[in-house]
Amino acid sequence: MNIKINHIAKMEGHTGFMASVLNGDVKSAKLEVQEGIRLIEGVLIGREYKDMSLIAQRICGICPVVHNLTSIKALENAMGVTVTSETKKLRALLEYAQFIHSHALHLFFLSLADFLDMDNDIELINKYPEEAKKAIRIREYGMEIVKVVGGRVVHPLTNEVGGFKKAPDREALKKLVQDSDEILKIALELGEVFRGIKIPDFSRETEYVCLDKKGEYAIYDGDVISNKGLKIPVEKFEANFKELQKQNEVIKRVEHDGKSYMIGAIARVNNNRAKLREKAAEYLRSLGWSFPDYNPFHNILAQMVEVIHSVEESRRIMLELLNSNLDEVVTKEYAIREGVGVAAVEAPRGTLYYHVEVDAKGYIKNVNIITPTAQFLSNLEDDIAVYIPQILKLSDKEKEKKLRAFIRAYDPCISCAVH
Repeated sequence: MNIKINHIAKMEGHTGFMASVLNGDVKSAKLEVQEGIRLIEGVLIGREYKDMSLIAQRICGICPVVHNLTSIKALENAMGVTVTSETKKLRALLEYAQFIHSHALHLFFLSLADFLDMDNDIELINKYPEEAKKAIRIREYGMEIVKVVGGRVVHPLTNEVGGFKKAPDREALKKLVQDSDEILKIALELGEVFRGIKIPDFSRETEYVCLDKKGEYAIYDGDVISNKGLKIPVEKFEANFKELQKQNEVIKRVEHDGKSYMIGAIARVNNNRAKLREKAAEYLRSLGWSFPDYNPFHNILAQMVEVIHSVEESRRIMLELLNSNLDEVVTKEYAIREGVGVAAVEAPRGTLYYHVEVDAKGYIKNVNIITPTAQFLSNLEDDIAVYIPQILKLSDKEKEKKLRAFIRAYDPCISCAVH
């Protein structure tokens, strides 16, 4: 038996799926990427370092913030540029804002219909109009933070090597703090909707990888850890994780110790749940999970946990910034120098890694970008291979619906993967 899905809608990028099953045994399960390679790394070589974040963030229109942040961090590490604590807080705020608007989009408009047995989002919105408005309001709040801090919603302008071109408007930050109570309230209300959906019963043990930092739910800084005992500095990422270029594929896959692994919201919640903010921790406890939790469908609910946490943490950061000297985020003079730098930041879909080499005049000599989807693609296929036998007795239409839901629960970004 062959299972083929020509196109999977409601996800970033274009991909299909094909599996081969013989006598109930899954011989292969593979996502068929339908986009060409974009060669952004090659485009960056020979460019002045200041161009890097402007170009790299064009890899994705949904998560440009994390490409902006990670590329700039890597350049700062390469050239020995230090930034203030206020700058780090403002960058973390940007990333939490991206979590809010990206997760809200995926949770409600890209995945929820799969778990309510609805064929399209028009039906979903007609049945849940108030919930749709809440999801939009949450997403708008995240985008407004990006606009206030980054200068615009898509492809931010203000963040640069050494800091920010200008500090955010203090009154605009105060307004965002005032709005945070309303946003947290409706996030918790939306969380109740997701707590009530029926999640398929499926589990396959895997390795969860993410950043870790003492005392905080790490998204901007930290070491690389896993639930299997791994703990390394980011500088040793490429020595421990191997990129693979398979024949006839445009995506470089990534393995750890010769095996697939998982990143993203479910990995972060599994590894760092003790560091969640109060309301997010309460919501997670209400789900009744046992840890480690290996159900990939739970990635949806883990994103809901992170939306709540991100709203709480964004408020805390903004209050700290308002009680500090915001001018400390403005870029100060620094020297251009030759060097090699690496950096990792948690994107909504998982850990994004950059390696950059700069010459003495500030021109880029080499770049390597390892995106989240490239890292979890093999894990997704390994999961599906185990899942398919559970749905073989369903009709072809029902099998397709289950597989689309499974793939979308991972929240893949093919545009980033083919960078």
